[in-house]
Amino acid sequence: MRLVFLLFFISALGFSQSTDFEKGVAHYEKKEWNAAKPYFLSVFKKKFYNIKAQEYLGDIAAYNKKWDEALEYYKRLVLKDDENANYHFKYGGVLAYKAQTSNKLKALTLVGDVKKHLHLAVELDSKHIEARWALVEIYISLPGIVGGSETKAKKYANELLELSEVDGYLALGYVAEYNDRPMDAEIHYKKAIEVGGSVHTYNKLSGLYEKTNQPDKAILNYEAAVKQHQRNHLNYLIGKVCAQYNVSLDKGLEFLKLYIQNHSEKDGVPESWANYRIAQIYRHKLDKRNAYNHIQKALQENADLEVAQEEKRLILMMK
Repeated sequence: MRLVFLLFFISALGFSQSTDFEKGVAHYEKKEWNAAKPYFLSVFKKKFYNIKAQEYLGDIAAYNKKWDEALEYYKRLVLKDDENANYHFKYGGVLAYKAQTSNKLKALTLVGDVKKHLHLAVELDSKHIEARWALVEIYISLPGIVGGSETKAKKYANELLELSEVDGYLALGYVAEYNDRPMDAEIHYKKAIEVGGSVHTYNKLSGLYEKTNQPDKAILNYEAAVKQHQRNHLNYLIGKVCAQYNVSLDKGLEFLKLYIQNHSEKDGVPESWANYRIAQIYRHKLDKRNAYNHIQKALQENADLEVAQEEKRLILMMK
């Protein structure tokens, strides 16, 4: 699709501009937002108007949490094409983020526009999943006095269920969890695992178990996820739960050491955190020497890791 798009604009924008666009896309796809931005700006500032470059610039601003800048780009897009559901979704979504970071009075003035544009997105596109997710989150998080409604949140969650079973069950689980109904949330998250089985679905269920102080269930669920997906990050999560809740300590050590052995940048969590968790487990096991050795490793890797500094203090207090 992007190739067709680029070929279309070669004749309209000129060779140098299409080259800038291609370079911008190449950086963007690598999530190199700051490197991509100058190329899209170059395209945007040319004589011939490029809507897609403008959308990329709005997306980059949003990724960098520059809400006002993103809104400027998205507002132009909405004015240019008021029938485009995705433009309304992006404009309404960024307005919602801006509301979250504004004072209460300012946030209240934005709520109406947030709903307006997200509602337009779902009206214009009967299959727009992201806009329905946004409406679920907004209606469930807002107080009733300013338009929050569990009933409306469930309405959009059920619409998601019709479009994508896994999204629907996750949304229904989210609503139940937010309203402190963990048993209902558990049922929905388990169904999401049954129909989808992604790492995200397993994470949601284990996260619920952690919040409700059920570490053994969280560990079992993460282990099931490891068998299904073989993701190294899951090894860390198992070890983290063991360390944090002081349960299944030997199992925790096994998975954390496996995590370090197979570690790469794509795993997300630095080795310093894994060594911190190992030190935590050895402290629980009353093994001061190993606890101290691993907390030193953690601090050598990241001297500013505050939790590791506190853990070292606890280890030094051991007899």
